Amino acid sequence: MPVSCCAPVCLPATCSCGRILIDPEDQALDIFSKYQSSFARRLKKPEAMNMLMTEFNLNETEALIMFQAFDKDHNDVLSLWEFRQFYQTIGANAHEMIELFRQLEQDGSGTIDIERAFEAMRSVDSGKGRLSEEEIEMFLKTTAGESKEIDLHKFLNMMCRLKVYRG
Repeated sequence: MPVSCCAPVCLPATCSCGRILIDPEDQALDIFSKYQSSFARRLKKPEAMNMLMTEFNLNETEALIMFQAFDKDHNDVLSLWEFRQFYQTIGANAHEMIELFRQLEQDGSGTIDIERAFEAMRSVDSGKGRLSEEEIEMFLKTTAGESKEIDLHKFLNMMCRLKVYRG
């Protein structure tokens, strides 16, 4: 008996048969398609910046930050896959994440105050709910790395990981 495709609840995904499954109600694809000039499912930087500013009400600086954070291969092109990562983890909350970073920033240094971040993360919901102190510490340490600093790009990455974290 053949293996059936993935259940709709896990879309978009790749089925066990290798096909890419796209949810017909895919809002990310709907948004992305408005700015696409070809069928390549890729937006060059100007089109991607326009989309981020228009659809998510970001200013040019904020759109650039999001573009740089989600252009994972740094080729100045936003693929549909990269945009879905943005849409599913940050999307409409882009302003709030940048504002939270600014509140935690150490006097315009471009990095957050780790102590204040620890306190702020006590009230952040992850994919599993509120984090324990050990989990908060783990997220901050793994994000800061050897430099022991968290800049905006690292912060956005951490917030994305928090959103999908299940413990």
